Amino acid sequence: MARQRKQYLLRIPQELYDIYEAWAADEFRSVNAQFEAVLMDGARRAGRLRRRPRPQADRGDS
Repeated sequence: MARQRKQYLLRIPQELYDIYEAWAADEFRSVNAQFEAVLMDGARRAGRLRRRPRPQADRGDS
């Protein structure tokens, strides 16, 4: 199932948008995906993003 995403209008200077557009192209992403990647990285580095627990493989120990 796809993750739910919050839609949010973002107003930024054209110069900053142009920077993100070129950066996104360098990494083969859309501008939106680039914004999300940078925001996720910032949240992770700040310790604000919880890591999702990895699903445990069924090892048949029951």
